[in-house]
Amino acid sequence: MRILVLGGSWFLGRAIAQQGVDRGWDLWTFNRGRSGQDVAGVRPVRGDRKVQSDLKRLADAGEWDAVIDTSSADFAPRWVLAGARALAPVSSRYVYVSTVNAYRGWPTEPLTEESELLDAPADADEEFGRDGPAATCYGVQKAGSERAVIDSYGPNRVVILRPGVILGPGEYVGRLPWWLHRAERGGTVLAPGAPGKTIQPVDVRDVASFVLDQAAAEYATGGAYNVAAPIGHETMGSFLTACLDATGSRGVLRWVPDQTLIEHGVRQWAELPLWRTSVGAWAVDSTRAQAAGLRCRPLAETVADTWAWLREGGAPVEHPRWVEHGIALEKEARILAALGQ
Repeated sequence: MRILVLGGSWFLGRAIAQQGVDRGWDLWTFNRGRSGQDVAGVRPVRGDRKVQSDLKRLADAGEWDAVIDTSSADFAPRWVLAGARALAPVSSRYVYVSTVNAYRGWPTEPLTEESELLDAPADADEEFGRDGPAATCYGVQKAGSERAVIDSYGPNRVVILRPGVILGPGEYVGRLPWWLHRAERGGTVLAPGAPGKTIQPVDVRDVASFVLDQAAAEYATGGAYNVAAPIGHETMGSFLTACLDATGSRGVLRWVPDQTLIEHGVRQWAELPLWRTSVGAWAVDSTRAQAAGLRCRPLAETVADTWAWLREGGAPVEHPRWVEHGIALEKEARILAALGQ
């Protein structure tokens, strides 16, 4: 297999590149070379997908069996469209990593691949959707990017993957690292909601494996897939217990009801990462992806391996979302004190 990864130097893109090399594939990457490091064994091409001459130079290096796009989170649909148009004549298929945020109903309702998507044109610019709720803009842009890829390749040559929360070694968002560092500190740990609450994070390495399978003609089944752990696979209780176990912490979980946290002004999804009360936040049907080969390892393994990565000096590529996560110790203490802890 001759594969081109747009990105390929950090987190999911890096995991894809590493696994592709491990499979013995001819793995190429395209990025600006400003963040992360190339995986040993890849063929890097430096360039900016916003620069037409760079795209032409990249296309001239083809052909590829598949293009895997992991780097478009910060690109408006019009840039995805330009890149897809340039690469369509020199590649057989396009695997686009989108997000569940592209659904109109996320996170307020359960989702399947048939759920309605947000609406954006394939050539939308960076400002499209910014006049609506801030939380929706990202999903609007990704929905437009999906359309850009399909318009360029046609539906039969495109695989759309819509992950929810991706965790694991190399994470740049900071959700799991925050919980691990909080567990390590010990003491009474404010645990959100109920321990039996189902959650659906998926390991970055499992996503990478599924992405590569969808890029390979002998495995690919095409279409769109929700990429999340099966509903009921893990709970908030099993996740936080794994954090305590991985760090060797003697901390004690103090479970606090959702309504109490809301009354104390705790910001969902951010101050206590992975905590969200919306009905659809962890109700993403991924049975189609499982039938196509998605396998999700136990979350405890993801937690332990991420802690090992951090202990070995692992550090993510600098990203502004890292500082968004985690409740201040003073605020946590105030809430626990109000509950008699």
